[in-house]
Amino acid sequence: MNTLDTSDRFTLIRHGDADGWIEAVAAEMAAELNRDIAEFGRARMLLSGGTTPAPIYQALAELDVQWDRVEVSLVDERWLSPQDRDSNAWLVRESFLNRADGAHFDPLVRVGKPLPECVYSANLQAQHSQRPCLSVLGMGNDGHTASLFPGSKDLTRALESTLPYAALDATGCPGANQWPLRITLTPHGLKQSRQRLLLLRGKQKLEVLKHALESNNPQLYPILNAIDLDGAKLRVHWCD
Repeated sequence: MNTLDTSDRFTLIRHGDADGWIEAVAAEMAAELNRDIAEFGRARMLLSGGTTPAPIYQALAELDVQWDRVEVSLVDERWLSPQDRDSNAWLVRESFLNRADGAHFDPLVRVGKPLPECVYSANLQAQHSQRPCLSVLGMGNDGHTASLFPGSKDLTRALESTLPYAALDATGCPGANQWPLRITLTPHGLKQSRQRLLLLRGKQKLEVLKHALESNNPQLYPILNAIDLDGAKLRVHWCD
């Protein structure tokens, strides 16, 4: 494993293989959780969906953490029931919560409530909860992170929001696939996390990150909104 400090913007950690990548990220996450548990008695983290982090969540659940002292919520969510197999809540439950006995989960979508009310509840929960010790992010080939999609009509509003979460309509954005309506963490919400991890697989993702940095355009490449934040530098864990 080779650690390279890429100027003052983020730290890139290159892993030689997928197993090492999984083991190292899971260990780092466990260390962050245990640090907050030791200091505050509890810890809170925000997770992303997708197939990329799923094996890391599985490995994390096997590590030595007092899971009954851990609160979990999401970086973003599709406008789907938490019981829907295409929801981020379902992936986090299947890959992590069902193994991390005792961990408490706060979904972003509340069944039977309209989208604005779910966003209101998510913001209320975030504002009255312990500060997250970490947020786990991914990045699409279009440069989006969380549900901050380039070209979305709601992107500017979400980026400028002073609340942790926002609703976003990504209609017409290819990266949103068939789920345009979203709840997403905003940059304001993201900077509340003491540590931010970006998990990437494959050379194409490094190319997207390179293009984002060269463009220096956070509207075109919303991933930049996760890089240029106050606090600890973003830690990017990559393997081929």
